[in-house]
Amino acid sequence: MVPVDQALQMAREAGLDLVEVSPTERPPVCRIMDYGKFKYERKKRQKSAAQGHTITLKEIRLRPKTDPHDRTIKVSRAKDFIGEGHKVQFTMLFRGRERVHRDIANQIFNDILMELADSVKIERPPSMDGRRMTMVVAPGKGGTTVQASPVAKERQSQPQAP
Repeated sequence: MVPVDQALQMAREAGLDLVEVSPTERPPVCRIMDYGKFKYERKKRQKSAAQGHTITLKEIRLRPKTDPHDRTIKVSRAKDFIGEGHKVQFTMLFRGRERVHRDIANQIFNDILMELADSVKIERPPSMDGRRMTMVVAPGKGGTTVQASPVAKERQSQPQAP
């Protein structure tokens, strides 16, 4: 244990600062260091830690007439986003008379959910908003369980033609 006056003198001789590290301890713990550099490094560490945990919302846009192969590619991209820890918003865009066929969009969203069922939870179920239908899924298990519509179950049980 060094007296405060002697510690301040040692810090001045070294051209550094005397910093109280833990004031709640008895006796208080102090360190001789460059305080400006310490603040800079602490801020840099906090910033890098915050960037590592940022969750963003990624959007995948579809149309009712999107080809199944293209849809598969978009779903695989969504799987990559989910694997990175991002939320994914699927947006179905309608043009003209396509708006009448909401059942097609619901079927496509059910197919997507069946593909992603093991790795996502539904954060916002499919809902119509003007000329678009949106659905948000987040990574992780639990939450709302994914249930396929009877049409999707029937389609899965039928063999596909070559």
